[in-house]
Amino acid sequence: MTDLAAQFRAAPLDAATTTSLAAHGLGARVVDDTARADLDRWHDAVARGFLEGEPDDKQHEGFAAVSAPTRRKVGVYDAAGPQPDLPVATFASWVSELTVPGGAVPASAISAVTVAPTHRRRGILSAVMAGELRTAAGLGVPAAVLTVSESTIYGRFGFAPAAAAASWRLDVRRARWIGPRPADPAGRIDFVTRAQGRDLAPALHERIRRASPGEISMPGGHWERFFGLRPDAEKPGRTRVAQYRSAGGEVDGLVLYSVTEDTEDFTASTLDVAFLLAATDEAYAALWRFLLSMDLVATIRASELAPDEPLWWMIADQRAATITLRDHQYVRILDVPAMLRARSFDVADTVAFEVTDPLEIAGGTFVLTTDSTGVADVDVVDDPPVGVPLVRLGIVELSALLLGGVSAVTLARAGRLDADDPERIARLFQTVTAPRLSFWY
Repeated sequence: MTDLAAQFRAAPLDAATTTSLAAHGLGARVVDDTARADLDRWHDAVARGFLEGEPDDKQHEGFAAVSAPTRRKVGVYDAAGPQPDLPVATFASWVSELTVPGGAVPASAISAVTVAPTHRRRGILSAVMAGELRTAAGLGVPAAVLTVSESTIYGRFGFAPAAAAASWRLDVRRARWIGPRPADPAGRIDFVTRAQGRDLAPALHERIRRASPGEISMPGGHWERFFGLRPDAEKPGRTRVAQYRSAGGEVDGLVLYSVTEDTEDFTASTLDVAFLLAATDEAYAALWRFLLSMDLVATIRASELAPDEPLWWMIADQRAATITLRDHQYVRILDVPAMLRARSFDVADTVAFEVTDPLEIAGGTFVLTTDSTGVADVDVVDDPPVGVPLVRLGIVELSALLLGGVSAVTLARAGRLDADDPERIARLFQTVTAPRLSFWY
């Protein structure tokens, strides 16, 4: 996948994109990471787009050192403006790997999507998004993924909310632990430095994310941000890191957290879990029990948790938890046969799909055949075969079904797909656990 990532970063801009932008007096280019002046101005535009202050030299240095080199960065420029070197729109993407049920596929991960408020309603986002998706598809990348600030924007480009995230606010005094006690007394929790945690996290995350549909490989620079090791990190010392090590000496769990003291009641501090990694059930239970037993903490907050978090069944009073569920990981299929072949299925069946695509990248008619071992085959056909159950749906709905995060019955009842037998389709795509993504990007 390294070669594919390099090809994607080096690919020329889509011709239709440049033509569309030129009609509005705009130009676009892929930003050269080695041209620091251009990179810094691109970073300035991203900060403006997300309503942040102007980055200073230290922040520019931090971005250039750990985040910039791994990403394909597109800038759109207005030569007639007073700051022609400052992009009026930005777009970043890179080739990641998306875990699907039973497998994994390359995926174009998208971030830093901004358009200046002075240049809205000119089709900039539509031109750049469509062009970058076509570029990824042309190189053989079968899917695109993103996390969003505004959830209403991306459906028109074929993206679907495919993995929801849960945010927890837990009343520690009410919760009371009833989960597993340490089955292995030789397993232990210890504090480690942020640098030690940074060294441990990548291998641990790889163990976990390959078994968790919806996760992607960690983007470049994210570990430095999580552990407060970037040159521009603010108050990095507030982050504490603890590890769980099994009797065999393997580090199977890691948690990053910070505590905010209640100055009016020193026993009512709030603990914020920034990231919790657990490769085994034992590590998961041990780390959560550790957090729930901490002195002077009355409230625990955690986000980007799974919708079916086991912690729900490890506390005595489930009403101690206030849980908010919302859309998080969005998926966009770019190659229907490749994506359906990449995942496994628990049901042997044959189903036909008529798929429409607003960008005309991945539409068509397909026949999916799965066998008793979970392996899928896909045929591209002109017309659905007679006698085979048919599903008519858009690429958005098929992308939503892909990871098993929504039932075809639900989509049919919502009027989002038309199926001869929605329950049959639901059984085909169902999974034993909910898909999740444990971070933002």
